[in-house]
Amino acid sequence: MAEDGIARADEPDGAPRIAVLDILRGLAILGILFMNINDMGASFRAGSDIRHFGWTAIDQQAWWLREVFANGTARCLLEMLFGAGMVILTERAARTADKWTVFRRYYVRNLVLLGFGLAHMFLLLWGGDILHTYAVAALVVFWARNWRPRWLISLGLVMAMLQLVGGGYFGYYSGMQRAEKVAAAQAKVTAHQTLSADETKLLAEVKENQAKRAKRDAERKAELAKEDHDRSTTTAAWVGEQTRMSAERLLGFGELFAIWESASLMLIGAALFKLGIIQGRRSWLYYLGFTVLTYAIGGTARVIGANEMMAFDNMPKSIWATQEVARIAMTLGHLGLVNLIVKSALGAWLLRPLVAAGRTALTIYVLQTIICLWVLYPPFALGLYGESGWAAMMATAVAINLVLLVLANWWMTRFTIAPVEWLWRSLVEWRMLPWRANKPAAEIPGPVALA
Repeated sequence: MAEDGIARADEPDGAPRIAVLDILRGLAILGILFMNINDMGASFRAGSDIRHFGWTAIDQQAWWLREVFANGTARCLLEMLFGAGMVILTERAARTADKWTVFRRYYVRNLVLLGFGLAHMFLLLWGGDILHTYAVAALVVFWARNWRPRWLISLGLVMAMLQLVGGGYFGYYSGMQRAEKVAAAQAKVTAHQTLSADETKLLAEVKENQAKRAKRDAERKAELAKEDHDRSTTTAAWVGEQTRMSAERLLGFGELFAIWESASLMLIGAALFKLGIIQGRRSWLYYLGFTVLTYAIGGTARVIGANEMMAFDNMPKSIWATQEVARIAMTLGHLGLVNLIVKSALGAWLLRPLVAAGRTALTIYVLQTIICLWVLYPPFALGLYGESGWAAMMATAVAINLVLLVLANWWMTRFTIAPVEWLWRSLVEWRMLPWRANKPAAEIPGPVALA
């Protein structure tokens, strides 16, 4: 679909909308439930212990599909869209306002979003909130808004690829080197050969590390048991555990990494918008090649990584090195595929429902939390915590998303803005925005319109 075939609409506060970006945002916000539901319906602390959630044959298939195609990509796409949104909003504001006004409005917008994120964490008690992280990262990348695309991409990739260097060398390469030395020393023991002093020391360290690992595993098992107990028994225990998880997330060192990651992808998203890639300005052939290449890179790394993880051994995993490369590549593949699909009238028609999801993304995100964290799984409601394996949780996410997608489309045929979006933007504008009935969006003349 050509650029001039994209339908545009404005929010009540005058914020411009681009349909393809709304489709991508809708896809991302629905996709993020597949990442969150296992932390809402089962252990938040289980982490890499994927068998803790159930490991039947169908659970294994569900986890594998989630790991290869979805893991981290919804978050990555939202981060890129944040970067694109920064360019749209600041360029629009700069046409009629001075630099100070642009700065003030953008910072107020994201400081209010930060408040929403903290409320999400400590009122709705969702420790996996991303709003506060994105808000802080957006305040940082604002200063790069006027950079040329090549500088945005360069800095974004340098920031993102630190994981490749750190995980690649210290995690995978060093681990493989050590594993080879251990195997050689153990072979000498089996063959009753004399060990060198270094080999003797190495095997002693291996034995000591095994004991430490066993102790950590026992402590971790006790911690998971306590979490499972607190989140499935009394309301007081549930509130206490949810609050503790939110506090640990906010105050933990991992929060800095989350902000770093988000900022790196926002820079890349800003560059992709300036290059016309994220919003569909390139040709059908361009997106075909773009999609094939990025899926080939990301898919290969993720298939290898998923299979390594399912081996459940102590060997170093290549995904430790390739994780961020694979996540970005798979996300770009999704981005390219969406833009490829909407190049045709049929494809645009098929993806049109996602426009409404994109325009109600913040409301959908909050509703996902309310439905799962406050209705399906807590002990004071349906009490289904810990009752579902991977397959059942993924199926539940599909069902919830379908309901939310229908609700979003119903809402947007009657109103121009969703409830949580209305509250956010009303606070930013410091006035109550209108809830006027929706009117057909003005279209830029072209062969295909999405709205």
